[in-house]
Amino acid sequence: MTQLREHWSSKLGFIMAAIGSAIGLGILWKFPYTVGQNGGGLFLLMYLVCVLLVGLPLFVAELVMGRGAQRASVGAFDVLYKVGSAWRLSGVLGALASFLIMSFYSVIAGWGMSYILMSLVGFYQGLGQDEIGEVFYRLSHSGEISLFWHLCFTLVTMGVVYSGVRKGIEYWSNIMVRIFLVLMVGLFLFAMTLDGFHEAARFIFTPDSSKFTVSGAIEALGLAFWTLSIGQGIMISYGSYMRSDQNIVKMAGIVGGSVLAVACLSSLMIFPVVFTFGLEPSAGSGLVFQTLPYLFAKLPGSMVISTVFFSLFVFTALTSSIPLVEVPATNLMELYGISRNKAVTIVGAGTFLVGIPSAYSASGGVFPFWGEIYGMNFLDTVNQVVSTWIIPVGGLLLALFVGWVMPREVAFTEFMKGQKGTWFFKPWFFFMRYVVPLTIIIIILQTSGLIDFDRIFG
Repeated sequence: MTQLREHWSSKLGFIMAAIGSAIGLGILWKFPYTVGQNGGGLFLLMYLVCVLLVGLPLFVAELVMGRGAQRASVGAFDVLYKVGSAWRLSGVLGALASFLIMSFYSVIAGWGMSYILMSLVGFYQGLGQDEIGEVFYRLSHSGEISLFWHLCFTLVTMGVVYSGVRKGIEYWSNIMVRIFLVLMVGLFLFAMTLDGFHEAARFIFTPDSSKFTVSGAIEALGLAFWTLSIGQGIMISYGSYMRSDQNIVKMAGIVGGSVLAVACLSSLMIFPVVFTFGLEPSAGSGLVFQTLPYLFAKLPGSMVISTVFFSLFVFTALTSSIPLVEVPATNLMELYGISRNKAVTIVGAGTFLVGIPSAYSASGGVFPFWGEIYGMNFLDTVNQVVSTWIIPVGGLLLALFVGWVMPREVAFTEFMKGQKGTWFFKPWFFFMRYVVPLTIIIIILQTSGLIDFDRIFG
């Protein structure tokens, strides 16, 4: 299997694929409203620190494991330690996280596809803010329409992954990331012309200590995980496609820097619209589907702006949905010796079926009493379980494995390939042993409600 393994055709191919994976809906959908809810500048600063001190070390660790083992998330532990060890649970959790995220991610991305069509026909013309919010309510509560777009998005993702690493993932990531960046820069330049741009810039980049909370800092840690595609087995798989002469640390730095730049751009693209019309920046998760369409309708060229924005939204979703299918599919290929086409079909069909209750989650067409029993709808439940438990626990196990179980000389050899100096290995290894595991434990304790740090330090 390793002799036949496909690799990226170039450094740029890996960079584009990794950036595409990282700049998903976490950047365009979750990041802006999370920044808004946590007071802007100080939260952005905390996010930057978390990316540098925790996110990037773990990002490098996954690439080191993948390239060293030349296997996907589960098989990597068999190669680097021993076959069938309990540590492969981390790889299983990563593949499971990718599978479950894709099951509801495609529903949200499907709403974005619907909004492209809605924008093209000018659905918001003559509607007030409450009426535009009602349109999204009807869309999310229409199980059949949500299911249709869920299927469309899943099929498009499968079509890309069918073609393999170079002709599929690398080729299309290269195209889509370029289109994404052009669209984002275009919308950013437009946002600069709005009256609320300077106020938005102050909000985003000016730290305000009065807004600091321990839970906000911990949320920044969690967001760093989410926006870098950590703990989902993705970078282990992508690392296994890297060539041995490529500098992992340099590649990780480029990807991390790109993610930070895009995160800032996304906020500078969205908040000027919000501030121009005097709305609260902490609008929450409804910002994209309910608030922004109403604001777009007030701007000149509203149909073009809205269509471009939601096209950007779908491109963003697609670049990060590709690895969500690739990770479980590659594990199936390696563990059971099946073809790529068969593995992708199994994963695609599986995520679609598991996502059906998410498509119907608001309407109650499937599991109508789910919300009454579990306190939230099916989509939010899956999201909560993955974000609170599966990704952090999988990431914790991986950090402990790299820091304490995997032979240090193996980590050193793989880490140093393509590099000249050795000085960076020691601090990275120290962080993997102590800093990263401790911070992940703190995330788990806070998000699970086991400890309320705001109450302790408030």
